[in-house]
Amino acid sequence: MQPLLLIHGGAWAMPDDAIAAHERGIAAALEAGWSALTRGGSSVDAVEAAITVMEDDDTFDAGRGSFLTRDGRVQLDALLMNGADLRSGGVACVERLRNPIQAARLVLDKSPHVYFVGTGAERFARQNGMALIDNTELIVPRERDRLMAFQRAEAAGHPDTTFSGNSTSNISTTPTDVSSRPEAAGRSGETRVSSTTRAESSTRFEGDGLQPVRSAPAKEGALAPEADPTSHSHDTVGAVAIDAQGNLAAGTSTGGTLSKAPGRVGDSSLIGCGCYADNLSAAVSLTGWGEPIMKLVLGKWAVDRVAAGEAPQAAATAAIDYLHTRLGGHGGIILLGPDGRIGLAHNTPRMAWGLATAEGQQLGVTRNP
Repeated sequence: MQPLLLIHGGAWAMPDDAIAAHERGIAAALEAGWSALTRGGSSVDAVEAAITVMEDDDTFDAGRGSFLTRDGRVQLDALLMNGADLRSGGVACVERLRNPIQAARLVLDKSPHVYFVGTGAERFARQNGMALIDNTELIVPRERDRLMAFQRAEAAGHPDTTFSGNSTSNISTTPTDVSSRPEAAGRSGETRVSSTTRAESSTRFEGDGLQPVRSAPAKEGALAPEADPTSHSHDTVGAVAIDAQGNLAAGTSTGGTLSKAPGRVGDSSLIGCGCYADNLSAAVSLTGWGEPIMKLVLGKWAVDRVAAGEAPQAAATAAIDYLHTRLGGHGGIILLGPDGRIGLAHNTPRMAWGLATAEGQQLGVTRNP
């Protein structure tokens, strides 16, 4: 089997001035993960290496530079899964670990358990050689400013609709065309999403940096685009890989959503939701609205379609359609089948992504079929 690494750096309304930083971050992560594979490392090694680089890069919402909780701290979640034997390791709500994906690897390798949270996760990581840090080392001034702006908006009466998605009574069951326009191709593989991208939800999204391409009529009290402190934001990172032995792996890491309640856990570190890997089906990592993704167990939903014979690209597109038509959710997905076929889809204006194979590397900030 020819090794392959596919990564994402979040799906959201990325502004033009953020493209270069995301391209640099994705390129560095690809280099680290691909180096692991070409040295004979496993798919798990490659996923861990790629995600570690993105956790260390404050461009992304993972590790240093993540969104802050309501009380001004960083809380991190991560999951790593081995498709060969379904061994998994997850950590959530950790505050004193620089690289939660490395703690997830320790759980996968050294514990009979699958999942640790909070201080228990930090204790396990320390007992197995990881250094603990002060939470302030994960905080950057940009995120303090963003949290204050968000909380000022809340105090002014603007509701946060980050978590619930929309009522299904308000969601269209017939998504519109999502095909890209080749004539709009830009730098490093970018293709701008058509202005008719998918059916729009009845309310704007006001958290996690994800918005519909077009703002639908807002409910009373909703933030205007120019007042939304999350409109130019960042998001979850993830990777999927296959190694020379044909084994799949997947990982996802996140700092969660802006001003989340302390202790909140999203989809990223939950098996079958934001991440999953099984040699008999596929490997997947998702990014986007955590609560709707959890409700749909969307990662498992997507890999099951591949197991049933659907092509990864078709399954990826169907998953994002399902996320939106069922619960009004927005986000992105990367999907890798056991035969090396890939799928990428998103219903946000942009999604940072990168692909490394023996033929070379590709990266960009938008890719839709």
